[in-house]
Amino acid sequence: MKSTHANFHKGDLLPCSFYRRSALEVAPLLLGQTLVRRTEDGDIRCRIIETESYGGVADKGSHAYGGRRTTRTEIMFHEGGVAYIYLIYGMYNCLNVVTGPMDDPQAVLIRAVEPLTPADEVLMRNNRDIIIRKPADLSGGPGKLCRALRIDKSFNGSNLYESDSPIWLEAGQHQVDSPLIVQAPRINIDYAAEYAAKPWRFYYLDHPYVSVLDKNAKKWNASEPS
Repeated sequence: MKSTHANFHKGDLLPCSFYRRSALEVAPLLLGQTLVRRTEDGDIRCRIIETESYGGVADKGSHAYGGRRTTRTEIMFHEGGVAYIYLIYGMYNCLNVVTGPMDDPQAVLIRAVEPLTPADEVLMRNNRDIIIRKPADLSGGPGKLCRALRIDKSFNGSNLYESDSPIWLEAGQHQVDSPLIVQAPRINIDYAAEYAAKPWRFYYLDHPYVSVLDKNAKKWNASEPS
C-alpha cells in the first residue's frame, strides 16, 4: 500500500480521490492530516491522532455489516469523502469519514485529535467547558472531540473535500513510513466476534491525545496487510 497524496502541500484540501480507497487503507493515512471546523468564533484546526477502520459488509464491527441499509447507515453507501455522524449512548456524537466507492459501505472513525495552535486549543476548551486535567480530556475520544469541535448530526453527509462545508480535511504532516504509527484492536466492539481482534485502530505511539493506549500495539507497516 502506498500513499497517493505524498505530493500534496500542507493546507491543500484532500481531494475526492484520497477517499475512494478502502477504509483500511485510508485509516492510517488520515493520521497527521488536518481536520477543520468552521464556527462563528473562527476556524478550528486540529491534527488527527487516532483512527479506526470499519470496512465493508463483511466487517462484523460495522454498522453496515451484512449490507444493513437503514436511515442511519445510508450515508455509508455514499461515495467516499463525506461525513458519517452518529450518536452513541444517546449523548455522544461520533465523526466518521466515509471511504470507498458508491454502494460499498466503509468508514473511518476519528477517535482523537490535537489542536494545532494555542488559539485552536482555547476555542476547543471553551466548547468543552470542563476542567481539562490532561490532553486526552480535551479531545482524546470520539465523543470528546465532537464536543470540542461542536460537531453534531446536523453535519451528517457534509462534503469533506470542500472548504465551504462546516467541516473539511486538509493535508497535514503525515509521514507514511513514520515509526511512531502503531496499530491495535478497535475499542468496545466485543460483539464483532472474530473481527473484534482485528488490528484496525491506528494511532501515534504514546501521544498524549490518544484515547486508549494498548501495551500490545504493533508498529504499522504500510507494505503489509493488516
